[in-house]
Amino acid sequence: MQSQELVKSHWKTGRSRKWLLLALILTTLLSIFVFVSTASADGTSRRITAVNYIDGSAVCNDAITNSAGEAPAFSSDFVGDLDGCLYIFPESFSCSANGVYVEDGMEIYVGSGAPGDDGTFETTYRFVAHFDSEEECNTFSNQIRGRCLHPIVANTGTGDYEGVTGMFQMTDNVEEGTADLVGLLHFFDNTR
Repeated sequence: MQSQELVKSHWKTGRSRKWLLLALILTTLLSIFVFVSTASADGTSRRITAVNYIDGSAVCNDAITNSAGEAPAFSSDFVGDLDGCLYIFPESFSCSANGVYVEDGMEIYVGSGAPGDDGTFETTYRFVAHFDSEEECNTFSNQIRGRCLHPIVANTGTGDYEGVTGMFQMTDNVEEGTADLVGLLHFFDNTR
């Protein structure tokens, strides 16, 4: 009987009511957040990795042009979660006096046609590389390191990549002449 009176007296002070009310509100908000976030996610996200063979000219020879009808400056070959060709269209580049190379442009990825990789998408990119000097930067020789970011352009996906968004980055392996790719692709229904 004493414990019941203790519980009743504690309940009457209002402290327990406030904590119970706070817990109820937080639980309700969390439930709403979880429901809304899962209800609006009509798709999936996929982590990707690949090796980029920077000179893909032997493998990548699709008749690709950009919106201006121009052929790509060069292509590279992906092997991995992305297993196709990337066609590169540089738009601007510069070399600084301290040997930093910066290049901006757009790209078109063409999948291999394998299940899950049959389609295309476009990206924009910024590539930054470091050289010992401006002269080496201008001749693109003796690269020390390099990295580029590739945000996917919305509403450019076709086939398996329809509706894709996301981004990937590549880090150059200058000794091997390759680049390691990591990224995240989001597949959502963008037709609503």
